[in-house]
Amino acid sequence: MSGPPTLAVWKFSSCDGCQLSLLDLEDELLALAGELDIAYFLEATSATVEGPYDLSLVEGSITTPGDMERIREVRRMSRRLVTIGACATSGGIQALRNFADVGDFLDVVYASPEYVSTLETSTPIADHVAVDFELQGCPVNKRQLLEVLNAFLNDRRPAIAAHSVCVECKRAGNVCVTVAHGTPCLGPVTHAGCGALCPSWHRGCYGCYGPAEDPNPAAMRATLAQLGSDDADVVRRFRLFYANAEPFRKASGG
Repeated sequence: MSGPPTLAVWKFSSCDGCQLSLLDLEDELLALAGELDIAYFLEATSATVEGPYDLSLVEGSITTPGDMERIREVRRMSRRLVTIGACATSGGIQALRNFADVGDFLDVVYASPEYVSTLETSTPIADHVAVDFELQGCPVNKRQLLEVLNAFLNDRRPAIAAHSVCVECKRAGNVCVTVAHGTPCLGPVTHAGCGALCPSWHRGCYGCYGPAEDPNPAAMRATLAQLGSDDADVVRRFRLFYANAEPFRKASGG
């Protein structure tokens, strides 16, 4: 391979928050620019270099017929493909459409819905093409994102912890908000990465990093019920960020 490895960053249906996490690396991003060629990143620059690319980072879910065609082309041009964030790894908040009739939403929001081209569902990238690694979060943790980039630059597997937010709470010395205060918290079933942000401020985890590895959502449902959550509240909690992720989808009755 001549020259530095090439990086492309792609946006599908999303809010751009995960791309902003990459830009938030600031000084580290400057160092990365010396190690790789940022060939395609429209969030940062309109200057682009044609593929193929050594590594593609993909933000966003598949929600239109055009998305389905474009992700196949991105995969064809990419030696490695990594999905970043809740939208790309599970369908995102917009996957709430998967539990309803998307036509009803179109009729309410758009004056002429017949001109809108969309799919009935919002699905993760891995439902459509092969993915080399998935990084969870809404948005992703920029330090974890840096680890992913470092790993692929050095041809190794990213060292991203698979444990739950509860481990982060213990490491931070936090008192458990559920045990101490009876606060509903999804920490036991949620993937680490946020640094236990909400529990550190005496609030329950909202599940914005998606399901931890091998979670027990049935036990989580029982705990939420014991804390006074009714069925509607349980569904709302599991569907807030990762509605389409299988463990959370099943826990919410989807």
